Amino acid sequence: MGYKPLKFIAIKNQDGQPLMPTERAWELIAKGKGVLRFDRGLGYIQLLYQANGATQPIALGIDPGSKKEGYTLMSEYHTYLNLQADAVTWVMDAEEASTNARRTRRGRKCPCRQPRFNRSRDDFLPPSTKARWDWKLRIIIWLLRYYPITTFMVEDICAKTKKGCKKWNQSFSPLEVGKKYFYAELWKLGEVLEIKGYDTYIARNKLGLKKLSNKMSNKFEAHCVDSWVLANMAFNDVHKKPDNKEMLYITPLHFHRRQLHVFQPSKDGIRKEYGGTMSMGLKRGTWVKHNKYGICYVGGSSKGKISLHEMESGNRLAQNVKVEDCSVLTYCSWRLWN
Repeated sequence: MGYKPLKFIAIKNQDGQPLMPTERAWELIAKGKGVLRFDRGLGYIQLLYQANGATQPIALGIDPGSKKEGYTLMSEYHTYLNLQADAVTWVMDAEEASTNARRTRRGRKCPCRQPRFNRSRDDFLPPSTKARWDWKLRIIIWLLRYYPITTFMVEDICAKTKKGCKKWNQSFSPLEVGKKYFYAELWKLGEVLEIKGYDTYIARNKLGLKKLSNKMSNKFEAHCVDSWVLANMAFNDVHKKPDNKEMLYITPLHFHRRQLHVFQPSKDGIRKEYGGTMSMGLKRGTWVKHNKYGICYVGGSSKGKISLHEMESGNRLAQNVKVEDCSVLTYCSWRLWN
């Protein structure tokens, strides 16, 4: 799987409330005070007794991006976790393909729904915009289950409008609408502080930190350096340099849903079925353990067998694996490694 134990392990109280992460996780296990558990790649300690629930403020720095984005969990004393996530980028193309296919079916004797003219309502979000910002919310809600986060420090990305450039201004409207939706949902989870990009730039330079120009890099300096600076600003720059550059990498899985059949017919004009999220009774994306391939996730299926994929790269390991040879670990809609 390519997953190694983190320096700081999250802790949950006996009643399920998140406590402060610790470096002494293995002592708790050795003394029989807690058990090690995993939730979609994130290891945590479940205490077997009710401990004092006092916690310290923890800030989550969020650096949004078009392709990759950074998240950093930090308190006044430690940096607990750096996470770099790939963004959801395929929804716009998928919606366009779906729309074209539906319009084509109306000219044939195929099942199709009637046109719906409800796209002009005030609260409508384009599917691609909503998917991008919902992905960020999914990650944050996942982290909230194991860390007592009190403040969200978000870099407020702004789009400059240009006078007389209608096409330019319209292309950025989904960004502004999506951002407002994200902030509204985030306020339901905790305090939100919006930090302008130039303030992040000034704070980063003040600490002597550098940011890579290569946005597709998996190094700390690509995106997590900004999320670290943002989280540090919540504590008045108490940390003078990153004390923990340990990173998790997370990539959302792309599922093909609700497509009636393949677009290109095969021999004799036969159109094969396409899409779906089940493979021989298992949801695609399910994490399994195989004796030969270790921990991997389930892909498609063919002729009664399933395919397995590597966590780090997503490459297919095998496509003729029997379901009974796999031990199911958990269902997940992303792959994760460090």
